[in-house]
Amino acid sequence: MADRTEQEHASGGTLQAAISNAIVRLLREYTGRGPTKSRTTIRDNVVLVMLWQTLTKGEESLVRKGRVDQVIEIRHEFEEAMREECMAKVGELTGRNVTAMLGANHVNPDIGTEIFVLDGPPDYSEARAHAALDGEARAHAQPTAAASTGDSEDLGASLLAG
Repeated sequence: MADRTEQEHASGGTLQAAISNAIVRLLREYTGRGPTKSRTTIRDNVVLVMLWQTLTKGEESLVRKGRVDQVIEIRHEFEEAMREECMAKVGELTGRNVTAMLGANHVNPDIGTEIFVLDGPPDYSEARAHAALDGEARAHAQPTAAASTGDSEDLGASLLAG
């Protein structure tokens, strides 16, 4: 039987990809555009989702006109509006309760983060991770990210185009 570290390594990438895909999908639903790249990292009970190229064309125009504070405020409002859905989805995928969600955005370079604090380490059972990833893929009929890295570059690009 594999020890916990081997199990985490084997199925963690699938869980990471499922989380990245879910957050990209939610961002697209709320803003009309998903990031072009995302990466989820899990350490103990902390899930970090990094997002690149998240701004809409309108937000990019505001940044060029010096309205950075307003863009950051808009992004904060989107985060607040998405909070319950994001926390529920991450909780579902990890098999844990999400006790806190924190986020930040930066406009130059265009990077965003979502941090989820869980009530314990994720459930790395392969069945949960595969079911979660399969459910995301079926629900959205979009290409999924490389499970080994947790990247959703491909999904983000396909959602941007869609």
